[in-house]
Amino acid sequence: MFDVTIIGAGVIGCSIARELSKYNLKTCVVDKDSDVSNGTTKANSAIVHAGFDAKSGTLKGKLNALGNAMFDKLSEELDFPFKRIGSLVLCFDENDINKLYELKEQGEKNGVPNLQVLDGTRVRELEPNTSDKVAAALYAPTGAIVCPYEMTIALAENAYTNGVEFLFETEVTDIIKEDSYILKTNKGDIKTKLVINAAGVFADEINNMVSENKISIVPRKGEYCLFDKAAGDTVSRTIFQLPGKMGKGVLVTPTVDGNLLIGPNATEIEDKNDLTTTNEGIDEILSKASLSINQIPMRQVITSFSGLRAHSVVDDFIIEELKDAENFINAAGIESPGLSSAPAIGEMVRDIVIGKLNPEKNGTFNPIRKGIPKFRELDNEERKKLIEKDSRYGKIVCRCETVTEGEIISAIRRPVGAKTLDGVKRRTRAGMGRCQAGFCATKIVEILSRELNVSPTEVTKFGGNSNVLVGKDKETI
Repeated sequence: MFDVTIIGAGVIGCSIARELSKYNLKTCVVDKDSDVSNGTTKANSAIVHAGFDAKSGTLKGKLNALGNAMFDKLSEELDFPFKRIGSLVLCFDENDINKLYELKEQGEKNGVPNLQVLDGTRVRELEPNTSDKVAAALYAPTGAIVCPYEMTIALAENAYTNGVEFLFETEVTDIIKEDSYILKTNKGDIKTKLVINAAGVFADEINNMVSENKISIVPRKGEYCLFDKAAGDTVSRTIFQLPGKMGKGVLVTPTVDGNLLIGPNATEIEDKNDLTTTNEGIDEILSKASLSINQIPMRQVITSFSGLRAHSVVDDFIIEELKDAENFINAAGIESPGLSSAPAIGEMVRDIVIGKLNPEKNGTFNPIRKGIPKFRELDNEERKKLIEKDSRYGKIVCRCETVTEGEIISAIRRPVGAKTLDGVKRRTRAGMGRCQAGFCATKIVEILSRELNVSPTEVTKFGGNSNVLVGKDKETI
């Protein structure tokens, strides 16, 4: 019997898990996928929004600025990449400048500090590659960027070391309410006093298993282009576009790892597993981005991808205990600015749980988690010392990102460790460079096979039936 079971191991579920690990609670996180951050968390804009875009009086408006302010301490404690680079909302028509002031006023109501409206000349001084058509911009110095999956992995590792259990490839198929809850899964029943629904685009299906108050989550697909690090200095801040006659536009931003990212568009779809990209979608985001910057470095595109946003038809976060199902708490409809709000959402749900279960504090809670040493970021003296401790840090596996065998082994052996190619990739960046794993994939399969003590043919890309190999050479027909 668990005290709390969290359904969903994305950034929201793991933020909640880490907060609950501060208390003497028997907590577990269940997810139908093979790893944390396999859903919406793995594919988004990686932006920590300042908080001016959400309407005042909504949960989005309340939690965005609160969550934004928590990132500095959180990234220091958990050792994940985070940079406060600021953001600009570009306006291309002088007749629309008043809308920038409306955004500024809304942001100030939401608690966003130091917002400024800049003229076009000042914008181009800050960002020389922005278009000559820019008339003005709203500048938010608290805007930031983060690595969402590294953040989620850090939250999960810290929660785990403080007592939280994680159950992967465990799909909840039904929920029965008795004195407590029984979660029916493909791996057997889970009994729990309290359930937290953080299932992303599937949160409506989980809610609707227990409540007469049905909710609907509409998946919105957004497509992106990722550029090589050679294009990473195209802009130094996150560049948004003021919504206008042509729609909301797309963003152009550096990433914490030094790449350039452009996207997304927004297309409502029915299939919650559809992560395809289209020629039309990619053309759309690149066309819209060309309004913001003078020249898109097209020769530096290394991949495209898409992600799904869990859009609620009520157009706000749904964070509450169900009126007709005591001890069942929703954290649903968490779309943008969900990543930015995640730390504050974690605290909000924690407070609801504490009010219900009244647990004592965990006297041994340790807030510190240290990440895997990144060989590419070390100087030669630091590299030498690391290799002296473990010679496997002297063997480069991924040349594009300078990732060593020592880092990959650490990623597999750590708490909530990697079991797939994508799991290794998100923890180390092996396979994320220009060649997109063209050279290193075979070596990583070999390491995973050895470390997990499984056949190479059992190694998968992201779990399930995504096996990388089908057999040995000359054994297949």
